[in-house]
Amino acid sequence: MAKDNAIEIDGRSVEITRPGKILFPEDGITKLDVVNYYQRIAPFMVPYLENRPLVLQRFPDGIGRPGFIQKAVAPYYPAWIKKVTVKKAGGTVKHVVCNDAATLVYLANQGCIGLHPWLSRTDDVNCPDQMIFDFDPSRDDDLAGVVGGALILKELLDKLELPAFVKTTGSRGLHVVVPLDATQDFDTMRAFARELAEVIVDRDSSRYTLEAHKEKRKGRILIDVNRNGYAQTAAAAYSIRARNGAPVSVPVGWSELRKRNFRPNLYTIQNIFARLDKTDDPWKDMGKFHASLKSAAPRLHSLHAA
Repeated sequence: MAKDNAIEIDGRSVEITRPGKILFPEDGITKLDVVNYYQRIAPFMVPYLENRPLVLQRFPDGIGRPGFIQKAVAPYYPAWIKKVTVKKAGGTVKHVVCNDAATLVYLANQGCIGLHPWLSRTDDVNCPDQMIFDFDPSRDDDLAGVVGGALILKELLDKLELPAFVKTTGSRGLHVVVPLDATQDFDTMRAFARELAEVIVDRDSSRYTLEAHKEKRKGRILIDVNRNGYAQTAAAAYSIRARNGAPVSVPVGWSELRKRNFRPNLYTIQNIFARLDKTDDPWKDMGKFHASLKSAAPRLHSLHAA
């Protein structure tokens, strides 16, 4: 770090204010620790944020105090940070776009713990290039059900000839992501995702559900497909989660789900780089895949009918 608490990065000078402020009270993790993490993880993380509107989860007083969700860019953000204006109900909202490490470091200095990108890009925000399935357990001890559901989904996606990538949420669940060709709108994608999730629920309705209300889940695992809507988001790959220990949402290989020590909050800002030193990013080739829901839809209808 340069003098005057400034980091020189990407040709920018980003001031770090109150670097010793504790953001994770139970772990003694400071703002500077968070800033340093995001600076170091930037080469891995920025490709998954690039050209996407962002929603920020900010905890300027640490995760022990109430945080807030920020959608609109604050007026004091520097001019060099990229922004995009998108349509929302009743008007428009100007979102941050994070295309470089300097922006990531700036956001970390703002007390931004979690970054949540859209499923579409700025060149056409109405047509998503990712479809996501969020396996959200009702109980902390239902890892087997979460992993089992994700593997069933992978099997179905293989039958539909659709590519599938998986990551931990950094909490209790898993995200399965399908890269798309961005030729369909959000309503079409969400309908496709719901129909596919229904196939899993039909197979085992005692374990999986599409019921979003917790009191109606009755201990079952929610397959959340409602994130597949316009302006909806999910935690970014390598984003910190606002939980004790500073866990990280991490792309993993499908075979890793079967390992005995696997759990969705296994990786934190303390151990993720040891993993990356030994293991390639399982998502590094995701950008090469651009699947078509239009061609997969007839196969899905046949699968569902069966």
